Amino acid sequence: MLTVERLRADHAPALPAFERENRAYFARSVSDRGDAYFAEFADRHRALLAEQEAGLVHLHVVLDEEGGLVGRVNLVCDGPNAPELGYRIARRATGRGVATAAVAEVCRLAAEAYGLVELWAVTTPDNAASRRVLERNAFRRVGEQPIRTGRPGLLHHRALL
Repeated sequence: MLTVERLRADHAPALPAFERENRAYFARSVSDRGDAYFAEFADRHRALLAEQEAGLVHLHVVLDEEGGLVGRVNLVCDGPNAPELGYRIARRATGRGVATAAVAEVCRLAAEAYGLVELWAVTTPDNAASRRVLERNAFRRVGEQPIRTGRPGLLHHRALL
């Protein structure tokens, strides 16, 4: 059974291990976090928890049946009513519906717990699996938007009402 939990301080030990284990796999479709991410992880984790407390982000970990971290699903609210959904699923958990289920749960939380009315997501054109996850969760492609690294991206939207 899959569990989605809001990010907490006690998740800190598992996160860098998750990112290291999947670093090369993630780098094939999203920008690499870089070595500084790991060197400065403790400070970054505290800062993210403070942002979450302030309501600027809604961060989640995805745990498998044994409680192992197999993914992250985050909502980053760069502007009012413009939360962007992003997710990473461990290589060992792909192809089993984990991403689809975790995104569905965070969409439910976005509407019911966080009071959000819409979500946005950007995928790269070559990431068909990510686009399918979004489509299965009622996101619709609405245009193009470069991802944060400047690579081309496809913009998706989902109304939550």
